[in-house]
Amino acid sequence: MKPTKLAALFLATTVLTTGAGAAQDVTLTIESWRNDDLTIWQDQIIPAFEAENPGIKVVFAPSAPAEYNAVLNSKLEAGTAGDLITCRPFDASLALFQAGRLADLSDLPAMENFSPVAKSAWQTDDGAQTFCVPMASVIHGFIYNKDAFAELGLSVPATEAEFFELLDKIKADGTYVPMAMGTNDQWEAATMGYQNIGPNYWKGEDGRLALIKGEQKLTDEGWVAPYRTLAKWKDYLGDGFEAQTYPDSQNMFTLGRAAIYPAGSWEIAGFNAQADFEMGAFPPPVVNAGDTCYISDHTDIAIGLNAKSPNAEAAKTFLNWVGSAEFATLYANALPGFFSLNSAPVEMQDPLAQEFVSWREQCESTIRSTYQILSRGTPNLENETWNASANVIRGTEAPEAAAARLQEGLASWYAPQQ
Repeated sequence: MKPTKLAALFLATTVLTTGAGAAQDVTLTIESWRNDDLTIWQDQIIPAFEAENPGIKVVFAPSAPAEYNAVLNSKLEAGTAGDLITCRPFDASLALFQAGRLADLSDLPAMENFSPVAKSAWQTDDGAQTFCVPMASVIHGFIYNKDAFAELGLSVPATEAEFFELLDKIKADGTYVPMAMGTNDQWEAATMGYQNIGPNYWKGEDGRLALIKGEQKLTDEGWVAPYRTLAKWKDYLGDGFEAQTYPDSQNMFTLGRAAIYPAGSWEIAGFNAQADFEMGAFPPPVVNAGDTCYISDHTDIAIGLNAKSPNAEAAKTFLNWVGSAEFATLYANALPGFFSLNSAPVEMQDPLAQEFVSWREQCESTIRSTYQILSRGTPNLENETWNASANVIRGTEAPEAAAARLQEGLASWYAPQQ
């Protein structure tokens, strides 16, 4: 063989070998605290992505929820964290971004598919930079026992007045506890109580943002009035509600002993498995007929890019797919009650989940008032709202006193409220 032919053959072999190496699959690893949906990722979500992107493999590698923050921070510090980081809402993820752990995704094309409210949990305070692609929210309202309603001839309430008339009818009949909720764990009194009905009083995002700017105070009528309404719940929660835990309330409802459950949509899958009666849901009743309705459509989970990932381009391909209508439909139906934040409409297969998400067409969406900025100091407004809500329902603290206490605490460290 002539030297020139030998050189050409060697060059061709080198090119082919290099090309084969370049074509090898990239493997992306996802860090997450959601270990309960491992099989959904492995059996549904990842196969759908890999079918469209044959050069990219994905591994879902969750940690236990309570350990996630510590485990993730340790991995990031050691340089061993995965390419994709599942993001909790607001401050925990913001701290990672500010520390240079999460990449800026503001220019990712898929970000155009999300509203400002949807992105708010994963942005800098000024909204200038977004660092995680929103995946899902949870929606608040009331789940009810349709069989009980039919038996008692009850209809879904539209206003607060109709809501209490409904509770009075259930209580007078005596067959069912009107509402299944306790105050032992405190958080449920705030999350399924105050944050559930409150947006109809403080007008959703208008009130929430005004509080952050210092233009409204927690002692203003829009923030005190929900406590006055909660104080009236006491008569409808059944005997011993003060010692009733969150699991107690879930069991009371799914066993058919209570007619209504102040809810978050995350209950849907569990209730479907446990209740042997048909369920429906209604949004928080408006204060007065004709009012605009507001729902807590709370940003819950997103996914971002490890700033030191060696596979950033492949990771961005995955993140753009997460921001697509295809992913939105797949994820929301695989996990009923965790609703897509994508602007594209998603048709839910689960009827109870579809009922919840349909409220977005009727009502204005907002998020829990304490989650952005306002719980960074001491006393922590989120935790204080738990305590205040439970106290008000129990009747151990007056609505006005609870609001004044929270306002004093917030003003003690938050400059716009001073």
